[in-house]
Amino acid sequence: MSVFKVAEKFVSINGEGQRAGQLAVFIRFSGCNLACVYCDTAWARSEDIPCELMNTEQIIEYIKSTEVTNITLTGGEPLLREGIDNLIEKLVESGFWVEIETNGSVPLSPLGSNRPHFTMDYKLTDSGEEDKMLLSNFKILEKEDVVKFVCSSEGDLEKACEIIDTYSLKDKCKIYFSCVFEKLSPQKAVEFMIKHKLNGINFQLQMHKFIWNPDMKGV
Repeated sequence: MSVFKVAEKFVSINGEGQRAGQLAVFIRFSGCNLACVYCDTAWARSEDIPCELMNTEQIIEYIKSTEVTNITLTGGEPLLREGIDNLIEKLVESGFWVEIETNGSVPLSPLGSNRPHFTMDYKLTDSGEEDKMLLSNFKILEKEDVVKFVCSSEGDLEKACEIIDTYSLKDKCKIYFSCVFEKLSPQKAVEFMIKHKLNGINFQLQMHKFIWNPDMKGV
């Protein structure tokens, strides 16, 4: 049975995405293959950080004990973890609404038909990691999945529009724009959307960063 390095586990509201504002159980795994310049969980990028070792059954037992039915598996990068497909399958079979927050550089296809809801970041130019994006993942996405563009500048917003058009993402999945906290103002992002008539795109704020200290863990 696989053993996972769990950096933190907690119940909070989902601060962004298609179930924003709803309670969710967060399981954050340590380790990531990217180093985005704006990363707000950089402390979890290393696999060598202090963490709790938990197997599949222990994670499921913890989740069930919370009596919360929305599950977010995040990181780091959760899809790098050996055995994650089995954990996902068991959670989906148990009737949970399961979201994977993935960084866009890891293949989605091996997870098969018993799949979660994907929230896939596309790392834009200012992230420093755009060249790592696995564009074939766009073929896997379905209507209930999300592509998230975290924007640092108007240049990032323009690149996001280019990607959306090139890969016809509006026809494939849900699309969310958000701003790097205290880097690109929400006002400028919304004004850009108005100017360019970006119908069908959701703008979001990271609610948890307004409820708690932006650097606070476990929320």
